[in-house]
Amino acid sequence: MKRLFPVLLFLAVLQFSSCEKDDICVEGDTPLLIIGFFDAEDTTATKNVTRLRVRELGLDTIVDTFDDRTDRDSISLPLRIASSTTEFVFILNSMDDEDTEEEQGNRDTLRFNYAVNERFVSRACGFVANYIGLDTIRQVNPTEDWIKRITVVDTNIVNSNAIHVKIFH
Repeated sequence: MKRLFPVLLFLAVLQFSSCEKDDICVEGDTPLLIIGFFDAEDTTATKNVTRLRVRELGLDTIVDTFDDRTDRDSISLPLRIASSTTEFVFILNSMDDEDTEEEQGNRDTLRFNYAVNERFVSRACGFVANYIGLDTIRQVNPTEDWIKRITVVDTNIVNSNAIHVKIFH
């Protein structure tokens, strides 16, 4: 019996030392850019954008982090991690022409510039990217501009809890 106890103890230690933690990420994720839409006249009042569609330039894809062509007073957008720039086309009153099937609507193009700061969170979460020094540039199109002014509220995007950019229209 005395010889059996050390062997059982060794096997128990070996069994428990091989256990791994569950790979569940609860510590965080890469934040999205939060944009709020406000009235250009009453800058404290939110204002819906009618039938809003947002396309990412370069990939020419429709952003899927919110319902497409809905009336919105705020949206969340993913920024590219492998780049320091992401461009989007914001389309007010987006709809498809019945005859030509081409997209109609009032377009404004915005470029977001930033630096990416990646940090290792855990084995389950991997790396999380934060965006530092956010700045935006609007391509001016005098005949179709529906965006009147843009204000960057928070230049560092480290969470998705508050508005980072205000767009006045």
